[in-house]
Amino acid sequence: MNDAQQNEAAAQAGADRKSKRKKGLTFLAVGVLVAGAAWGAYEVLVASHYESTDNAYVQGNVVQITPQIGGTVLSIYADDTDFVKAGQPLVKLDPADVTVGLQQAEANLAQTVRQVRTLFANNGSLAAQVELRQADVAKADAEVKRAADDLNRRQSLSGNGAVSKEELNHAQTQLANARSALAAAQAGVVAAREQLASNQAQTEGTSVEQHPSVQAAAAKVREAWLATQRAALPAPMDGYVAKRTVQLGQRVAAGAPLMSIVPLQQVWVDANFKEVQLRKIRIGQPVTLTADLYGKHVEYKGRVQGMGVGTGAAFALLPAQNATGNWIKVVQRVPVRIALDPAEVAKNPLRVGLSMDATVDVTNQGGKTLADAPRTAPASQTPVFTTQDAAADAEVRRIIAANLGRGSSTAALGAAPAPKVVASRAVGADGAH
Repeated sequence: MNDAQQNEAAAQAGADRKSKRKKGLTFLAVGVLVAGAAWGAYEVLVASHYESTDNAYVQGNVVQITPQIGGTVLSIYADDTDFVKAGQPLVKLDPADVTVGLQQAEANLAQTVRQVRTLFANNGSLAAQVELRQADVAKADAEVKRAADDLNRRQSLSGNGAVSKEELNHAQTQLANARSALAAAQAGVVAAREQLASNQAQTEGTSVEQHPSVQAAAAKVREAWLATQRAALPAPMDGYVAKRTVQLGQRVAAGAPLMSIVPLQQVWVDANFKEVQLRKIRIGQPVTLTADLYGKHVEYKGRVQGMGVGTGAAFALLPAQNATGNWIKVVQRVPVRIALDPAEVAKNPLRVGLSMDATVDVTNQGGKTLADAPRTAPASQTPVFTTQDAAADAEVRRIIAANLGRGSSTAALGAAPAPKVVASRAVGADGAH
């Protein structure tokens, strides 16, 4: 083959390579365009309807068990990882001191009830005393009249010498003595009425059970009774024991943390989304979650329950000082609370602090970004401690009933106090009506 043929073959090969390269670049460009179009379509039709984050963690209530009274620990009925039911005793304190206090309060209530019964009973005797004093006034008034009549007769006869001067002086002395007796009797009536009014002021409009003194003593009994019940610390709800620090024989003070109860059936997820991701997130939107504990094959269905009112940095223990000169902008995150389905949580239990992946479907934009109405029901509550109050009231009623006395009743003693005595006509010091 001569040189011309070789050059022609090389030129043909170069032309073929250029053609292949051009076709390859064309296919590549078309592929890039198709991929870009597909990615754009995916973003518009699918990805734009979801917001995802892996900065999400399981949260739950960590209920601290703290004593309401101080005491020495006698028994511990639960340890870390144990499951406990609501009302189950967890720790028992030495009840000796509070038992003595209850006995003192019960004795004081019994004594107070008897003293108040005496107040009600005294109304009748004091009313009779007033009537007796009024009878004394009437008798003294009659004596004054008689002495005055005797004196008038003797004065009319003294002119003709029928009555001696000594007899006249004796009549005057009798009148003076009668008037003194009348004044003393009137003072006795006033004193008896004041004593009756004072006693009625302590009993009027109330009964033995409702008397302020009895109520104050009953409150002390309730307080002492509750103290005896609080020597045993019950679990306020179902859950698992964690962070037990109490030890046998330990002297604990009121309010000291002894252990914690974590109700794993009441957990939720705090998903920390970036600022730009919050634009379309609304309350009530559905959420799909997966836990690192179970992997992708276990999904949880939840919903957006609310959004935090500040970023995590704003509520940090040491907030960032962005007013300093070496400021660097950091993308902030806001916690979004996600409620979980209790049935799914019961089937696949979670633990507080586990990592989660959360994907929010933001298609529905009809919800609100912040709650605008208060709760109409308690977020959580326990009936464990209400039984203690009912038992304390029953103990108070028992003590009051035991000290009311046979044949007496609240209605008889309190509802119908002794009637007030009507004042008699005033009698003058000289005996004139």
